[in-house]
Amino acid sequence: MALSPNHGPRRLGARPDLVVIHFTAMQSHDEALARLCDAQAEVSAHWLISGTGKVTALVPEELRAWHAGAGRWGEVDDVNSRSIGIELYNRGDHPFAGPQMAALEALLAGIMKRWAIRPERVIGHSDMAPGRKDDPGPRFDWKRLARHGLSVWPEAGQSAAPSEQRFDDLARAFGYTADVTHAERLAAFRLRFRPHATGPVDSTDMALIADLAHRFPVDRHAPAA
Repeated sequence: MALSPNHGPRRLGARPDLVVIHFTAMQSHDEALARLCDAQAEVSAHWLISGTGKVTALVPEELRAWHAGAGRWGEVDDVNSRSIGIELYNRGDHPFAGPQMAALEALLAGIMKRWAIRPERVIGHSDMAPGRKDDPGPRFDWKRLARHGLSVWPEAGQSAAPSEQRFDDLARAFGYTADVTHAERLAAFRLRFRPHATGPVDSTDMALIADLAHRFPVDRHAPAA
């Protein structure tokens, strides 16, 4: 039985092939849990992880939880039907606790094995909804997940002259296909991979997004949308 009433069937028989990571942006874990289980709120996720590493199942993974909203990743525009959502208790202004990250790693490993989800398809809410969402935010340790094979991280390759158009083309090839401005796409990329970078697109951005697009082109192993 689902703890949260906010769910439904995955549309058109879809199976999850993405994982979307969120933070709750609420003052306490219990407050977040109550909201995710409130029928009036009409939001949910499959899993909630507390700061101490307690993992709570809210919606069975085979069902469609309501966590992603409007957005896109690669060819996927109904992200809820194609993803598993994980909420991490975090207000958005403090680091993610060690026990919480360890619990996330264990949970992710199981999800990815159960559903044959590849590391490059573990993304943040901000990745699929640039300009609208900023979670899990600049304090989230994506590089740590990548070291454990639970996500991906770019390697600095040959630098190229900065070009907004070329950056956008490469970013779309990696997965940033939401209909947003160049500035919003660049901000989402930097939030995850260069959280302290500012200013116009630069040669480091170009090198990193080129590596990601080359090694992890979106949808190459995914079923048709």
